[in-house]
Amino acid sequence: MSIFKKKDKNYKAVSLSELTWKRFRKEGQGMISLGFIIFVILLAIAGYLVTPDSTPYCNHQQLEIALQPPGFRVKLLQLKQEQEVPQFNLLQKMLYGQPAQYQTIPIDEFRQTRDSVYVKLFEDDPNTTVGYAKSELADEPVTSKKFLLGTDRYGRDVLSQLMIGTRISLAVGGISVFIALVIGILIGSIAGYYRGKIDDILMWFINVVWSIPTLLLVIAISFALGKGFWQIFIAMGLTMWVDVARVVRGQVISLREKEFVEAGKALGYNSFHIILKHLLPNISGTIIVIAASNFSSAILMEAGLSFLGIGVQPPTPSWGMMMKENYAYIVLDNAYLAIIPGIAIMLLVLAFMLIGNALRNAMDVRN
Repeated sequence: MSIFKKKDKNYKAVSLSELTWKRFRKEGQGMISLGFIIFVILLAIAGYLVTPDSTPYCNHQQLEIALQPPGFRVKLLQLKQEQEVPQFNLLQKMLYGQPAQYQTIPIDEFRQTRDSVYVKLFEDDPNTTVGYAKSELADEPVTSKKFLLGTDRYGRDVLSQLMIGTRISLAVGGISVFIALVIGILIGSIAGYYRGKIDDILMWFINVVWSIPTLLLVIAISFALGKGFWQIFIAMGLTMWVDVARVVRGQVISLREKEFVEAGKALGYNSFHIILKHLLPNISGTIIVIAASNFSSAILMEAGLSFLGIGVQPPTPSWGMMMKENYAYIVLDNAYLAIIPGIAIMLLVLAFMLIGNALRNAMDVRN
C-alpha cells in the first residue's frame, strides 16, 4: 500500500511501512526503548558466553563469600576436579553453559614453594595456613575475580544471574504473547466477521473468561499443568488472549462492511481468504500495539508468579525468583539484592510500554 506526498510540486509514492518507520524514528522515547530492547535480546542470545559465571544456571555456589557487596574482589585457589569435566562446543556453551573446569576456594593470601602452595583461607584465622600439592592444582593455581554486583546468600554472582534472567523474561513474553495472538486473532476475527449466533456464542465464552481475575486464572492453570518452565508459558498464553480477541472483533466489525470486502466477495473469494488477506492486514497496527502491551504484562505476571513460588523453579535464574529469595534483605544492609532485579523488570516493562505508545502514534491515520 502506498500514499502520495507532495514535495516541490511533485508527488512521490511512499510506502505506508516507510512512512510509519519515519514517524516512529521521530519518537525519541520509542527509539531509546527499541535500542534497550535490542540490547537485552542480544544479551539473552549470547547468554553464558558473556556472563562472568558461565556454569549451568549461573549456579556456582561459594558460601564463604556469601552476601558480599558490589565491587567485591577475591583471590581464588583453583583445584583440579576429581572427575573429568566435559568440554562443550560454542553453541552448547551459549545455550547451556560450561561446567566449572576447576574447584575454587576463596583465599586471602598464598605462598608458593617448589612442590606446594600454602594459603590462608578467606576470613580464616590469620595464623592458620593450608597446604596443597601442586599436582592437585591447576596450571594457574591462583586467580582473581571481581563481582560487580556482589554475591547472594549462596555466594553466587548476582550479575550473572541477572543477565541469564533476561532469557526467562523475554521467553515468557514472546511465547505467551504468541499463543495469545493466535487464539485471540482466530476467535476475534471469526466472531466479528460472521456475527449472528457464532458471535453470540464466542462473546459469551469471552465474557466468561474475562470475568475471572487474570492472576487467579493463571494460578489455577499453573496448578493444573504443574510447576515448570514451559507450563508457565502455556498458562499465561491461555489467559491473555481475551484482550486480543475483543479488540480484533471490534476492528473486524468496523471493516466487514467496507467496499473492499464487498469487492472480495463479488470476486468469489472465500471468507478465510478475505479475513487473512484483507481484514487482518488492515488491523495489523492495532495488533502490534496490543502485543507490545501484553508483552510487558507477561513479564510482570511471570515475576509475580515466580515470587509466589509457582513460576519458574530453581535453579533456573529468574528476576522474580531473585526477588523472592532476597526480599527479606530489604530491611537489612543487602537491600540491593532485591532492588536490582526489580529495577530490571521496571526498565524492560517501561521499554515495551513506550514502544507501544510510539507505534500507536506512528500508525495513527489521523496524523
